[in-house]
Amino acid sequence: MFHAFLLKYAEIGLKGKNRHVFEDALVKEVARKLDKVDGEFEVSRINGRIYVEAKSEYDFDEAVEAMKHVFGVVGICPVTHVEDQSPEGVIKAAVKFIEDNYPDRNFSFKVDTRRANKNYPMLSMEMDASAGEAILNAFPETHVDVHNPEVVLHIELRADIFMYSKMIKGAGGLPLGTNGRALLLLSGGFDSPVAGYMVARRGVYLDAVYFNAPPYTSERAKQKVINLAEVLSEYCGKIRLHIINFTDIQMAIYQKCPHDELTIIMRRYMMKIAQHIAENTKDCLGLVTGESIGQVASQTMKSLFATDDAADLPVYRPLIGFDKQDIIDKAEEIKTADISILPYEDCCTIFVAKHPVTKPNLNVIKCSEQRLNDVIDELMQKAIETDEVITVGKD
Repeated sequence: MFHAFLLKYAEIGLKGKNRHVFEDALVKEVARKLDKVDGEFEVSRINGRIYVEAKSEYDFDEAVEAMKHVFGVVGICPVTHVEDQSPEGVIKAAVKFIEDNYPDRNFSFKVDTRRANKNYPMLSMEMDASAGEAILNAFPETHVDVHNPEVVLHIELRADIFMYSKMIKGAGGLPLGTNGRALLLLSGGFDSPVAGYMVARRGVYLDAVYFNAPPYTSERAKQKVINLAEVLSEYCGKIRLHIINFTDIQMAIYQKCPHDELTIIMRRYMMKIAQHIAENTKDCLGLVTGESIGQVASQTMKSLFATDDAADLPVYRPLIGFDKQDIIDKAEEIKTADISILPYEDCCTIFVAKHPVTKPNLNVIKCSEQRLNDVIDELMQKAIETDEVITVGKD
């Protein structure tokens, strides 16, 4: 059983004078995730390293799974703490590490030492050679390969001394909260949950809005979206999900506007409502959608141009160059695919034109929208006033 972890990050190390801000945010997020795991943990930042130490018995797999959901962590390394810090003690610990962790020792290896403590009485290369020699003597079935080893034993000579040989892949990206907040237009499909994940992975807190259309959509469609938000919250923390009753607006568009423009006009009013919610959400700096160029008629370049015109806030589309299979693969990775595939359709799929325009003219679209002038303000106000807010996840 390992009782400590070394957490590795990547681009945080390039942040210069602001690096400590990102490191502190990472420590806070790791501690928040581990709060949900049975056991007591201490998370600390020491000389450019993030350490997690278990202060009590705990479930190893559960702890690792929690840390795999922390944006900013690229690697989770279970480490052994070396009590005897003398060169002889470290060398003995290296032999014991191999003995304890590798019952089948027919492999190639090398020792890689980092000597952050410049007062340590043995140089890095000397430790590499001495520990490697001791391992070879103890286990003759092993052999050294410094270029392409099967096992790398890392030794960290710091104020405390650690060693490890495995790195579990983390989520990567940047810690939550280091890049503000955005509002995700969330539906029940594959795309928007993945888009939310991708933006959150860059350090952005998320809120979300779902456009409901009862009775044309069922309670199961609404619950499907809530379940997707709950999965995202495992990565993103607390999400405020706004549920907007969009039925009356959609019916007005359906009755008064050309049917080939239905999807574009519907999307424009969604953007207007989303912008209103974002503007009334503290620190919300943009909208996020799951659109990808050319995937459907409403996602051609001209369609996206017409949609963007309805909002003043920036619209972020992290999936803009993804193929559908790329998106599905990512959905499976983050565990939203099994929910997205459920056959409960939302308003985006029910109110769709048989032959939607793929190259909309913005002036023509705006002219068509004028047919709604007698009702749209009242319908928009009603939709906003009846906003249902559900909070999923925890801080």
